Order: sequence, then C-alpha cells, then structure tokens
Amino acid sequence: MSDLLGAAEIRSLAASLDLKPTKKLGQNFVVDANTCRKIVKLAQVGDQDIALEIGPGLGSLTLALLEVAKKVVAVEIDERLAKQLPITAAGRGFSDDKLIVINHDAMDLTKLPNNPTVLVANLPYNISVPVLLTVLEHFPTITRGVVMVQSEVAQRLAAAPNNKQYGSPTVKANWWTSLNLSGTVARSVFWPVPNVDSALVRFDRHSPLGNESERLATFAIIDHAFAKRRKMMRSALTQLLGANTQEYLLAAGIDPTIRGEALSVDQFFQIGKQLIKHNSNK
Repeated sequence: MSDLLGAAEIRSLAASLDLKPTKKLGQNFVVDANTCRKIVKLAQVGDQDIALEIGPGLGSLTLALLEVAKKVVAVEIDERLAKQLPITAAGRGFSDDKLIVINHDAMDLTKLPNNPTVLVANLPYNISVPVLLTVLEHFPTITRGVVMVQSEVAQRLAAAPNNKQYGSPTVKANWWTSLNLSGTVARSVFWPVPNVDSALVRFDRHSPLGNESERLATFAIIDHAFAKRRKMMRSALTQLLGANTQEYLLAAGIDPTIRGEALSVDQFFQIGKQLIKHNSNK
C-alpha cells in the first residue's frame, strides 16, 4: 500500500496552490488515511472496478481508490485541483492510465469516457442529494457505492416511510437503489473542520421500477406530495390529477386520506401509472 495524504501534506498542497477552502464548493478535505480506506472497503472496491469519485479535492480518497481499483474517474469542478490530482497520483507511483480527471461540474454530469461500476465520494453538503440522483439516473452501470454526506442528509437518504426524515430525495433514490446508514465520521478527520457532523451511506442498485416515462410521472407525483407534506394525497395531487384525484388514488390501491410521507416508492409508482392514464385521457 502507498502512503496516503496526511494533514501536513494536505495543508502544504493547498498552500502551494494558493487554495483557500471555500464553503461554496463544500471544500472540507479528508486528512485521515484510515477513514479513506474504510470508505473504500465499505464500497467493496476491487481490481475489476472502475470507480467514479465526485469532488476528489486534493486526492486523499483518490489515492485510497487507486490502491485497489482497476481505474478511477475523478470529476472535479476546481481547475487547480483537477490539474494537481494527476501530479499527486504520479508522485505516489500510480500510472497515468489508471486515473482520469475530468474538470467538470458534477451537477450536470451525463456522460463519462468509461462506464463506472462503483461510486465513492465525499460529497459537498450543499449539492449532495442532486449529485447522487444525477449519478444514479445517468450511470446505470454503477451497481453500488458509498457517499460521505452531512449526517442530516444521510438520515434523510436512509429513512423509511412514516419517519419525519423521509422525503422526496429518499423516495427518488429508492427508484434505483436501496440505501443504508453505514457509520459516522468524526469532524476531526477533515481540514478545515466542518461545523456539521458527517455520515456514510451505502447504496446498492436494483432494477428500476419502471421505464423512463413511468419514472418521470412517478417523480412528478413525489414532488407534489412532498411540496404539500401535511396535506392528504387527495388534496396534494389535485393539481396533477384534477377532479378525479380520489378515484385515481383508489385505482392505485392508495387511501386518499393518507399523506405522502407514509408511502413507499412502489406505492408512488402505482399513482404514477394513474397519472400517465390521466394524461392520455386528456
């Protein structure tokens, strides 16, 4: 195994790049090698995997991935960091062809030069959910992954129905995957130290519940249900399903007086199919 980056090296690299970590980009760099290796192990990254990393930063987690993966595709929005990462990897003895760095915004990432099989990322707190959903939607070859996110976000992603943490991000992610809380991460492993706690979420892909038009219809139902979280479904969906909302809900096997926070993704899917029927009857 190679030496991973420690706190002193992280600070030295940042200084050499004149990099002042910003909250806007969610730049809190992991400075603990054990944490990096723990995340990679939890994702079960092996020598046949092409690992996708979002926001590699100065490369702490990237180096841990390079130790075990066949190839690493790292997507970094900061141009200085994107240029430095291959230099850092080469300095640790990793060949150029093992690491691909893409200077791009992960929020609108829709294609990559290689088909990734696993996602491992320390996701910026402010964009963690939309980035995860974008990756799940556009890269079906990813079968599993581990993301490090703000604890509050982790609780939401792994929540079950009838839980106050349960919301649209959970249900949408469940269209493609099952998610589980997989541990907490101490603030002290980051530089700079964030003012929030972090946690790990492991996800495993399953077959999507339906086709793309069914997904879009279901996601529209989800959005309306949680935009009016305290309303019964028959009220929350009137704008979408019109005067016959109650009949559509009953046809989907859903109690019209139930709230969205009590429904599973499969139940939302049944309503989504009724929305398609409603739109085709217009």
